[in-house]
Amino acid sequence: MKIADAPVVELHINGKKRSFDLDDPKLPDWVDDNAFGAGGYPYDKKMDEKKYKHELEDLQEELVKVQYWLQEKDEKVLVVFEGRDAAGKGGTIERFRENLNPRYVRSVALPKPSDKEQGQWYFQRYASNFPTSGEMILFDRSWYNRAGVEPVMGFCTDDQYESFLDEAPKFEKMIKRAGIHFFKFWLNIGQETQLERFHARRHDPLKVWKLSPVDIKALTKWDEYTKARDRMFKHTDVGDVRWCVIRANDKRRSRINSIRHVLTHLDYEGKNKKKIGEIDENIVVPAKDFKD
Repeated sequence: MKIADAPVVELHINGKKRSFDLDDPKLPDWVDDNAFGAGGYPYDKKMDEKKYKHELEDLQEELVKVQYWLQEKDEKVLVVFEGRDAAGKGGTIERFRENLNPRYVRSVALPKPSDKEQGQWYFQRYASNFPTSGEMILFDRSWYNRAGVEPVMGFCTDDQYESFLDEAPKFEKMIKRAGIHFFKFWLNIGQETQLERFHARRHDPLKVWKLSPVDIKALTKWDEYTKARDRMFKHTDVGDVRWCVIRANDKRRSRINSIRHVLTHLDYEGKNKKKIGEIDENIVVPAKDFKD
């Protein structure tokens, strides 16, 4: 499958000028050699697969307990996953949900707003998908489109962007006051990591659909997205609604620690702290302490 408008792009990475051809089936050595450790990733190899599967099963057993607790106690959980394209948001959500009842634990990934939605209050279409009693809702991207992709790609006005940064903390304060257990994750990957994952998608006939014209255009806007992310943290990592950064170059560690973070912060019946384990502080970082 040929992707339209996928030219060779000129990038500046770690002070060096690089050419990247997404259509070339051979991944450049400078990407392959640096993808795993990009962005200061603290490990030099993936989490052991056997260990990963064992820990994931333990954590998913705990998630089943959470599902019962949600229904019995009429609790509500809302989890927002944000991050650059190919950061692993969808895959992490799948690991949350794969052994749970889809009637009560749902993923929300909203398309481009319709004409009607464009005329509504900005947060309206997101709030309409919030959990009712007994539900866990996981957003694969959220209202934070207006703090990242929209201003970087010119999809909103400067006034809309500024208004969002002012209104989002107030909106989220209402979420907490409504008794919803609310989590915000930013999955962070290095630049070469993203290039490697884009390349893999481009040359996998089962995953090529994940690449969009916006993804291609974003290849040359790494620094702009970084500035938008940092400004988002500055304005919306406030009060008791904080951002949790997950270093996500290794999908296994990212998934394990995202689930572990949620379980650690929920007080559900039958909680087994031994099975949950300890959060890896090399992977899970409060936004206020995060640097890449």
